[in-house]
Amino acid sequence: MSQPLSSSRRQFVRATASAGALASIGAPVFAQGAPMVFKWANNIPLTHPSNVRVKEAADAIRAASNGRVDIQIFPNNQLGGDTDMLSQVRSGAIDIFPLSGLILQTLVPLAGINGLAFAFKDYATVWQAMDGELGAFVREAIGKTGLHSFDRILDNGFRNITTSTKPIANAADLQGFKIRVPVSPLWTSMFKAFGAAPTGINFSEVYSALQTKVVEGQENPLAIIEIAKLYEVQKYVSMTGHMWDGQWILANGKRWNSTPADVQALITKHVTDAVIKQREDIRQLNLGLETSLKAKGMVFNTPDPKSFRDTLAKAGFYTEWRGKFGDEAMAKLEKYSGKLG
Repeated sequence: MSQPLSSSRRQFVRATASAGALASIGAPVFAQGAPMVFKWANNIPLTHPSNVRVKEAADAIRAASNGRVDIQIFPNNQLGGDTDMLSQVRSGAIDIFPLSGLILQTLVPLAGINGLAFAFKDYATVWQAMDGELGAFVREAIGKTGLHSFDRILDNGFRNITTSTKPIANAADLQGFKIRVPVSPLWTSMFKAFGAAPTGINFSEVYSALQTKVVEGQENPLAIIEIAKLYEVQKYVSMTGHMWDGQWILANGKRWNSTPADVQALITKHVTDAVIKQREDIRQLNLGLETSLKAKGMVFNTPDPKSFRDTLAKAGFYTEWRGKFGDEAMAKLEKYSGKLG
């Protein structure tokens, strides 16, 4: 015969039942105790749309969890350059870190595939590929290295070449040209195929390298050229659009896997919302950036991409990377890009 429940036990049972009901319908249930703090680091200025939208997501997560989940943002290389922060997210010193697939390529070779020169003709093609089969294939490879990758990739834009000395009108203008590239095998390979002299430099050091003439030029999306004030140390913008680049949002695998499922769901929801808004922000920003940069003294030209493509094909660039990425990966890319090389 069962004993009657005491008042305190009845309250406990009711509370437990309520918590179970909430969990069953997907509402997060946060235990009392110290907040779960996540360190989110990146390499871009605080005013960049990526940081603006991530801060909104962090605020929304904090509010929805009643302060139990706190994402702290460290922008603008505060915690080191790209390669250093990649090491930190792998070790667990940083919890979440967005990184270009082409820099992540030093750890996950397949991650650079979106950067193959002239693979994507427009944004519609980019998002079909990166939110579709190609992106899923890359995320699977990332997962094998002990990192968790969020489903949606941030937009870092189509990249264009800037110089302090001359406009780049065709591939021949890159012969012997001293250009900064990110620390990535694909970037270095591409500009060597053009006959240029690429130097791998972390973004935190780009401005000073241009200012001191260690390199003559660099390549980045217009948004980065504007926000990082590269117009102060560069004169010409050649709208080559030679590659599209994005940032995978990476989390330390052990930290992520030890995070309760309801917290994972909450973070994922708001991070995904932030990425979609960031993509639209970049699209809108790009519409007015040429005018803005011209007003700051930059001179624009739009080269015909044919000479660049032909030069890469003759140099064996596409053949080399087809061998490195493999036939399966290239088939997934060319489903969206068409035949390359």
